[in-house]
Parts: sequence; structure tokens; C-alpha cells
Amino acid sequence: MTDHLERERRVCRFLDTIKDDAAQLFLLGDILDYWYEYKYVVPRGYIRFLGKLAELADSGVSITWVTGNHDVWLFDYLRDQIGLTVLNGHTVVEAQGKRILISHGDDVGVQPVMYRFTRWCFYNKVCQWLYAAIHPRWTYLIATGWSNENRTRRNPEQQRDISERAAARLVDFSRDYHRQHPDVEAFVYGHIHIARLCEAHDGMPPVIFLGEWISLNSYVVMDTQGNFSLRYFVEK
Repeated sequence: MTDHLERERRVCRFLDTIKDDAAQLFLLGDILDYWYEYKYVVPRGYIRFLGKLAELADSGVSITWVTGNHDVWLFDYLRDQIGLTVLNGHTVVEAQGKRILISHGDDVGVQPVMYRFTRWCFYNKVCQWLYAAIHPRWTYLIATGWSNENRTRRNPEQQRDISERAAARLVDFSRDYHRQHPDVEAFVYGHIHIARLCEAHDGMPPVIFLGEWISLNSYVVMDTQGNFSLRYFVEK
């Protein structure tokens, strides 16, 4: 729990550094390890982070949250209480005059059959209703136990290999998508825990992987001229 709280505090300190300059903030999924909104109940925790998002939104920062496979069940609570926009799946948005495809990264490109089936279950309304019928005490244990098992069952070398193959599939998807939609000027993904900015070349726009905040503390900035830069949060 201490590690989780310190990570939350670190993210809040980062958000403090951008509050005076940021016009738009895009969160591309798996921001929370687990989240399920029952009709009248939300998970405990994340209070500092959610409060900081509310502070940014109240100051005029536009916040868009694309759900990931860990925070897929983000419904209307944060939308209504904070005023952020919640999106499911890949979406083309406009920022600084550029059209950008943003996605968590698990809904595009070639995905394993079992993963596609699991994702379908997560988004299926009947499955969500059945899950919600279970007491939160047990659903929390099920979800966090599954998450911990997935995180620890592979060694770092195996995880790097899986991530690199996933990155290659996303680049292939971006190339094919751009052939059909040449007006899209950049692709930005989360999910695979790789921090990388693949520069534009051969008519292909940049493809950007955001990384993660477990160890890298990486993020991407788009300036007023529409240029991207990959950065890492380092506290002074």
C-alpha cells in the first residue's frame, strides 16, 4: 500500500507542474489498477489523484480519459463529478490543429483470440450486470488478484519480448490505418509499457508509445506548433 500511495503522490506532484501550462490532458487507460463503478458505490482509494484531476478541470484544463483494460468500467461518476470526457476504444481527436488517433492500444491491431474474448466480456452489458451483482468485497479481491498474477507470472525478458511484438503490431496497424485515413497526423498508444517516439518517415506520421508510471514516469508533450516530445518526470 505504501508503494501505491507514494506513486499516487508522485503523479499528483507531476500534475502540479503542468497545471499552469497544459490546455488539454489525455489519459490513455490503465491509470488505475482497478476500478468498477456500482450505481452508488465506487472503489476506495485514489483520493489525491482524483482531487487533483478535479482541480485541473476546474482551472479550465480539458481532460480526456480513454479506458484501458484495468479501468474499463469507468462509467459516469468521474464524468459527472469532475467534468472529464470518458472514451472507450480508439478515437481521432484534434489538438493544436492536428488530427491524432489516441487509443489505449488493446483495441486495435492483431490481438490474441483469448484476449479479444476477455475484452468482449469486459464491455458486454450483460457480463457487467452479472459482475455488479457480486458484492464489492469479492469482486475487488478477484480483480486485484488477477491483476497481480498477470503482473508477476512473466520474467522481465519475457515481458519485454511481448511488449516489443505488441509495439510492432501497433505500428503495422498505424501504417494500414494511415493509408486509409491520410489526414491522421499522429498515433498515440498506452498499454504496452514502452516509452518510445517513432519519428515520422516515408510519409508515415509519428507513432508514440507513452510508457508507464511504475518505473519510467514517462509522458508526451505536444507544443503549440504541434511537435511531440517524449519526457520523463524527474523531481528536483
